[in-house]
Amino acid sequence: MKTNFMGKEISGQFTIPSGIVTTNTKVIKKIMEEIPEIGIITTKSIGPEQRAGNREPIITQYAPGCFMNAVGLTNPGYKEFAKQLSELKIPKDKFLLISIFGGNEKEFVEVAKELAPYADALELNLSCPHAKGYGMAIGQDPVAVKEIVSAVKKAVSIPVIPKLTPNTNNLGEISKAAVEGGADGICAINTVGPGEYTVNGSPVLTNKKGGMSGRGVLPIGLKCVKEIREAVDVPIIGCGGISVASDVIAYKDAGANIFGIGSTLAGMSTKEMKEYFAEIEKDIENETNNAISKIKKIDMDFKKFKLVKNEKLADDFSVLTFDEKINVKPGQFFFVWIPGKGEKPFSALDDNPLTLAVHNVGCFTKELVNLTKGAEVFFRGPYGNEVNVEKKEKIIVVGGGTGVASVYQIARDYENTEFFFGARDKDHLYYTDKIKESSPLFISTNDGSVGEKGFVTEILAKRLEELKGENMVFFNCGPLAMIEAVVQIEKQYASEEKIFSSIELMTKCGIGICGACANKKGKRLCVDGPYFGEEKCE
Repeated sequence: MKTNFMGKEISGQFTIPSGIVTTNTKVIKKIMEEIPEIGIITTKSIGPEQRAGNREPIITQYAPGCFMNAVGLTNPGYKEFAKQLSELKIPKDKFLLISIFGGNEKEFVEVAKELAPYADALELNLSCPHAKGYGMAIGQDPVAVKEIVSAVKKAVSIPVIPKLTPNTNNLGEISKAAVEGGADGICAINTVGPGEYTVNGSPVLTNKKGGMSGRGVLPIGLKCVKEIREAVDVPIIGCGGISVASDVIAYKDAGANIFGIGSTLAGMSTKEMKEYFAEIEKDIENETNNAISKIKKIDMDFKKFKLVKNEKLADDFSVLTFDEKINVKPGQFFFVWIPGKGEKPFSALDDNPLTLAVHNVGCFTKELVNLTKGAEVFFRGPYGNEVNVEKKEKIIVVGGGTGVASVYQIARDYENTEFFFGARDKDHLYYTDKIKESSPLFISTNDGSVGEKGFVTEILAKRLEELKGENMVFFNCGPLAMIEAVVQIEKQYASEEKIFSSIELMTKCGIGICGACANKKGKRLCVDGPYFGEEKCE
């Protein structure tokens, strides 16, 4: 349903709040093209300098539909983000709201001046509850709010919309101060808290404390919007706990003009989000709540496993075997959590018993390869979409590094499969006896210590020439350089629709919320993948 916001006719009355899903320009482009109900595109908060943010875990679910996050204002910095925005074309019926933050008035103005030329309006993050020295630390002071809004308003020629915190008892006063400073609208609310959630006696979030969002904050959001509406007469973007049409109507009755939906989107693929927003729009018109059927039930619970065996194949490589089995389907993956040390995603090399292949490439994997027998490790998942193959097709899987674990799942569960394993040397080959039980195995090592000397591309090309004419489908997983090389060969023997690859991208949440794992086409690995058709795996 088209609506007007600050003088611009836009395609819909919804937005996704800052920091959720539309956290980079690749996803923004896809959402703009595919979901008309989202008329306002809100970016993640951008600051003066690049920030890596907090180590994972950055998000947890403390009750069904209720989340807690501490991302840590991860962003590329305003200069890099400006470069990315310069390549993004905004449709005429979309409103780009760029969220910005700073530690003081000077930093807000600095960022605002640089990003204003690309925006329809600027959202001022005066409400983040878990980043020390930013957000809520400023937004609870009416004087500071007025001064920052006024300074930014004087520095730019576009609307300014402060995002306010619910964590205050004088929200009406703060709203008035913002409008007196020149605010053209108000966004409310940001996350509540911070709170803390523990599992097995340890805080899940590496930051320990995080802002709370989701279904549980709905009453707080409605209360805050009502307080703001009673205090000021400007457009309000209302967000916090919205999941169905009756929530939207409640926010509208409280005084909101635009409606932000964020945590409810957890677990939804791009296609499922499109269906959800179309359904909730119908519900508003028909006074129904059918969109509830589109909301996913998210499992972020942890299960504890004990390490039975750490087989060190090389100084930087181990195969870890745990004490129980875990259910996983081909293509799916898990998050592995060591309390106080961090969390990372892994494909299960085997599910009975649970087995991992770990290459020591960073702080967290170093912790894993150094685990000793009896160590306790926590797993959550699985995530990602199951691979489906027609029985009549011959399956070619190509794996390198720890990516072998993912394609082994396919070889294990499907017949008529051939397996191509590329490794650095004999010490980085693993699970070959088990692979041979499932399919013929072709091995190449860089140094020729096992199999043929050279790269996996060479043995693949040789074998595919022998199989020419067969109906083949391909699955590749491993380093990007390897995948790019094997795909070029595979395209000579199959159409692009028959070539699927899973590339190791930064995956932080597993439920599609953070947007970190988006590929160049704007699809998120954890909910749209992990395997993408060749034309989509960039």
